Amino acid sequence: MTSATPSGDDLVEKLAALANPLRLRIIGRLAAGRDYVSHLSREIGISRPLLHMHLRRLEAAGLIVGNLELSDDGKAMKYYEVVDFTLQLTPSTLADAAATLTRPDPAPDPAPKEKS
Repeated sequence: MTSATPSGDDLVEKLAALANPLRLRIIGRLAAGRDYVSHLSREIGISRPLLHMHLRRLEAAGLIVGNLELSDDGKAMKYYEVVDFTLQLTPSTLADAAATLTRPDPAPDPAPKEKS
């Protein structure tokens, strides 16, 4: 289980990956046990290409891991499973993470235009 305080960049990546309803559904399904892409696609009700996009994002954030395996009939199947992780968000852990940020701040929101 990962319980160390993540760096600011790592925390931003993890939270951004989790900030999508489909990706939360994927994590929820995979929390019950590993699954392969075609079955997971049918279970969640999205296309395989869309699922692959979300799986890549979750894998890049270190929340899931995928392994290519051969089925009994010789077909290559990609299985995914959740990596055991814990994110504890407190003001103190957020302050520690913020102090390690290396990515530039996002552009500020433009000032609202006044109505004449």
